[in-house]
Amino acid sequence: MARAFLFVLDSFGIGGAADAERYDDAGANTLAHIAEACAEERADRDGLRQGPLFVPHMASLGLGKAAETATGLGFAHFGTDLLANAFHGAAQEISSGKDTPSGHWEIAGLPVRFDWGYFPDTVPAFPADLTEAIIREGKVSGILGNCHAPGTEIIERFGEDHIRTGKPICYTSVDSVLQIAAHEIHFGLERLYELCQVVRRLVDPLRIGRVIARPFVGETSATFERTYNRHDYAVPPPEATLLDRLTARGSRVIAVGKIGDIFAHRGISQVRKAAGNMAMFDQALGAMDEAGDGDLVFANFVDFDTEFGHRRDVAGYAAALEAFDRRLPEAFAKLKQGDLLILTADHGNDPTWRGTDHTRERIPVIGTGPGLKGGDIGLRATFADIGETVAEHLRLARGRNGTSFHATIRGHA
Repeated sequence: MARAFLFVLDSFGIGGAADAERYDDAGANTLAHIAEACAEERADRDGLRQGPLFVPHMASLGLGKAAETATGLGFAHFGTDLLANAFHGAAQEISSGKDTPSGHWEIAGLPVRFDWGYFPDTVPAFPADLTEAIIREGKVSGILGNCHAPGTEIIERFGEDHIRTGKPICYTSVDSVLQIAAHEIHFGLERLYELCQVVRRLVDPLRIGRVIARPFVGETSATFERTYNRHDYAVPPPEATLLDRLTARGSRVIAVGKIGDIFAHRGISQVRKAAGNMAMFDQALGAMDEAGDGDLVFANFVDFDTEFGHRRDVAGYAAALEAFDRRLPEAFAKLKQGDLLILTADHGNDPTWRGTDHTRERIPVIGTGPGLKGGDIGLRATFADIGETVAEHLRLARGRNGTSFHATIRGHA
């Protein structure tokens, strides 16, 4: 039996990107800066966490070694002995951008070779003809926002006006995205989804990667809260990905979290969602139980990014990493002979960095599996090496992009 489990810790970069300066991110390092803040007691929070970053199970897979590979910096405090079957390394992104679709598509063997469209950091941010089309075809009286902004901040600013006027809150960021926030009750969740589908069509000519529905509840700026009914409307991948290749041959791809949305639900057999990282972990464990020979469980843990990275919450990010790490033994216990578990990320989001946007960083590639010999896989030239390794493990023919490191980690026959 050969099964694969690919867990993406959304935004958990480890610094060192060769092209970080191009993105104004030279020096950004999500892991290192969180660990540094924890060591200096700057990430202590009563009732949440205290002291140095404590992620012994990821350390036992080689997280510290991966970080050293990415940057050359030492991580002596991650001195845990490595598991016998563990492997570790880092990967450099070759796709354009530092966003979710680019990272995930490249992981799945499809680097983004084209440039996404972006909206300028001006007010208004959207072209007048697009705004007019949203109002006309979306059947709304107008829009609020029309600027670059963090999601929670713009809801605080415009939420009460939105309830009073019925106008949706439309905003963007440095990513290729148009986000629409609306109240689940006053505006309606299904109406928000329908509006996003209209806008998805309208922004296709602009090469915008995602339109994201951002529902919220509450009645005042002090009580507004985003819900977990987010939905991403992404551009479909322009070529076949690892997911398409697997489902075409009859294997199942079980998508946990927003994976289905990222791939426009192409190459997906089942979708499982839940509210929060821990509930998502429960879903991933259930999928591990059900996966059969040749199947892939592809999970995204989005809270690292949305709840802590974008909000520049160092203590929250550290606590989330520690909570995730505490549950890893549950996943280890479900691994059978022939299984492959990989933990990785899609980009960085250094919570100590300026602004509130993603950071261009290398990513960890760490994992294990019964019967593997493990070892050092080095610095991979592209995220696509991850997808090619999964493909070889699941006995797929070689794809067009990436180089498998399966021969390095597999056990001797």
